[in-house]
Amino acid sequence: MTQLAVTPDSVRWLVSDSLALARRNLAHVRQIPEKLIDVTVQPLMFVLLFTFVFGAVIHVPGGSYRQYLIGGILVQTLTFGMMGPAASLANDLNEGIVDRFRSLPIVRSAYLIGHVIAELATSILGIVVMTASGLIVGWRIHSSFGEAVGGFGLLLLFALAMVSIGLLLGATVRSTDSVQGVGFLVVFPLTFISNVFVPAGGLATGLRTVAEYNPVSAIAAAVRTLFGNPTAVPRDASWPLQHPVIAAVAWSLGILLVTAPLAAHRFRVRTSS
Repeated sequence: MTQLAVTPDSVRWLVSDSLALARRNLAHVRQIPEKLIDVTVQPLMFVLLFTFVFGAVIHVPGGSYRQYLIGGILVQTLTFGMMGPAASLANDLNEGIVDRFRSLPIVRSAYLIGHVIAELATSILGIVVMTASGLIVGWRIHSSFGEAVGGFGLLLLFALAMVSIGLLLGATVRSTDSVQGVGFLVVFPLTFISNVFVPAGGLATGLRTVAEYNPVSAIAAAVRTLFGNPTAVPRDASWPLQHPVIAAVAWSLGILLVTAPLAAHRFRVRTSS
């Protein structure tokens, strides 16, 4: 791998190398399509389970549970999406694949950028599948076109933040097997102690406080707001839930600003020897 000065040619090579590596990652998906289970089958299973099993007994103030659920499932799917890049990067580092790339005349940063491009493409597929699943079970967008576009844009920004966390995790853990354990230790509390599946106002006092300041809750509330779906935000809710769109953008950008440089640094450290 090579480091290049910033020139038009270096930018061209960076783009070319990044796209080539992104195609390499996507080619793995074609060969092993079960890698897409976490953004296709798994979220669809959650939709069907919560809609038809729990939907009849969960009350959502100001609307139906189906209209409330899909925004949360979209956010949950993207949160779980951090596992893919983490496992992929950890595997490449431990199997010596990155060392092979280092012997080639490619731009060093293109490897991580290629991962980001491929994982964002996977996240977009997940959003499409979840949107279609929601429409099938009766979910609808009730806001304006501009607000709907803003909702999908926010989902992509959050997906980018989750990919960044995944790359940081993959560059930090010592083995591929560690990714699942560490990842689930982070993801499960974030998604289940939140307003993804149930309104935060119905949780016990301590859990409600955690849920209201959980970034996943802010993202879910913001997506529901932009899609015109019920948010079920209590009148005495904390500031992030009272201003979910601002809080969601702030959380996503904050996560990116912290984790992206750390992921790049950890990757340089792991590949410097």
